Amino acid sequence: MHGHRPISGGHFNPAVTLGIWLRGKCETKDVAPYMIFQVMGAVLAALVVKFLKGGGAVVPLQPETIPALLAEFLFTFALVYVVLNVATAKSTLGNSFYGLAIGFTVLVGAFSVGNISGGAFNPAVAAGISVLGLSSWANIWIYLVADFAGAAVAAGAFKALNRAEREDVRRLQSRDQPREKREVA
Repeated sequence: MHGHRPISGGHFNPAVTLGIWLRGKCETKDVAPYMIFQVMGAVLAALVVKFLKGGGAVVPLQPETIPALLAEFLFTFALVYVVLNVATAKSTLGNSFYGLAIGFTVLVGAFSVGNISGGAFNPAVAAGISVLGLSSWANIWIYLVADFAGAAVAAGAFKALNRAEREDVRRLQSRDQPREKREVA
């Protein structure tokens, strides 16, 4: 695809956006707009579902706090770590498997801990399930804290474990840069 430019980077999850930003692959000016539109998209989708479903009875999830925090943290960590490795690392540049890797990470998380936390792994999804009444608004802090913490720790782990990525950044900032610009006469 000659001249192909990505439109948004395919961010659908505020936790993933945080992780990519902390990793240095998302501009600061894009973080808040991405997160705002991700949550708006989830809320609009929830409202459409609510409208189409016609007010069916819903029993909200009542998760146990500590297990839900741990489940959301662990699988958001896994999700963001996978995204950083398959979608932002130079070693996987141009790969065609990243969608499967990311999708199966979410699938494994949903099957593993869906009955513990609801398996959101995404603050926007947490807003959507709250709008639908599938989770109480009083529980949204669990998803915000665990998902953003999981993303931040995943970004830190990625940077610590991928020396080549980190060294390239350091090298660009030091010896490869000219010490002074020379004027052309």
